[in-house]
Amino acid sequence: MTDPRAPRAADDAVAGRVRALLQRDGWTQRRFAAAVGLEETKLSKSLAGRRRFAADELVRIADVTGETVARLLHGRDGARARTAVPTGAAAAAAEPDPGREPGGTHGTRGRILDAAWELIADHGYHRVRTADVARAAGTSPAAIHYHFPTRSELLDSALRHNVRLAFDRQVAELDTIADPHDRLLRLIDLQLPDGALLEREWSIWIQVWAESAIDPARRELYWDAYDRWFRTVAMTLAEGAAAGVFVPDAGDAARRLTALVDGLGIQVMARTPGTSVAQMRADLAAFIDRAVLAAPARTERTENG
Repeated sequence: MTDPRAPRAADDAVAGRVRALLQRDGWTQRRFAAAVGLEETKLSKSLAGRRRFAADELVRIADVTGETVARLLHGRDGARARTAVPTGAAAAAAEPDPGREPGGTHGTRGRILDAAWELIADHGYHRVRTADVARAAGTSPAAIHYHFPTRSELLDSALRHNVRLAFDRQVAELDTIADPHDRLLRLIDLQLPDGALLEREWSIWIQVWAESAIDPARRELYWDAYDRWFRTVAMTLAEGAAAGVFVPDAGDAARRLTALVDGLGIQVMARTPGTSVAQMRADLAAFIDRAVLAAPARTERTENG
């Protein structure tokens, strides 16, 4: 039997971790509320344990504080098995940010990475100059070279930033979805190139794919970054297969599904005539119904309309 006190205890634990971060970084509640785009009264209620932080709020808090959503929710990144943790070359290094100031969202390194990520996503890796990043980050070219000695390291860090964004988003959204089929559909929805943030993530991915095809030195990072996404899909499919909802061969289904996501996403990003995010969502849902759902589950869905 589930302990009815467990959700309240979990919410209190999250509130305690956020309060500790405010104290650690010297935030006032007003400034922190503004930084994460949350009404101060809502923040106050959440910090007091009278209101649960929403998933999108946890993602913004993680970004502002330099934490991950998993650590906010559970105290450590690997506490739950519904979202694969970044490993290997794709795991963001725990590097100090010496420019960070009390109550500030980012130090120099963070501002540089944010600026580089947006510029590379919007204009292309080969068109972005160090001077462009310095201007956007409000710093000097010398500071860029100090934190990122080569331009190639900026692209690598941009990909790691992609991985972290997706990891945070998935942990925040998926942990509370018990049904494997519902969770898979939500996982796919979180991956669609829908809106400026997701389009930028896709742009970075496409550029890294292209660079990895011609630069063997970049492939390990790409492999590890892609593996986190693949493992998340495979874990979801394996759980559904164990429950009799999905077909048994989770690995094969994961390979086909992730390949389809890639191909459809590239077509949407390239603005191929006849493609759209809505059509991509429909095509993926149809593939899941046809090739991922087990026969009894397909029959039940058909009978229920």
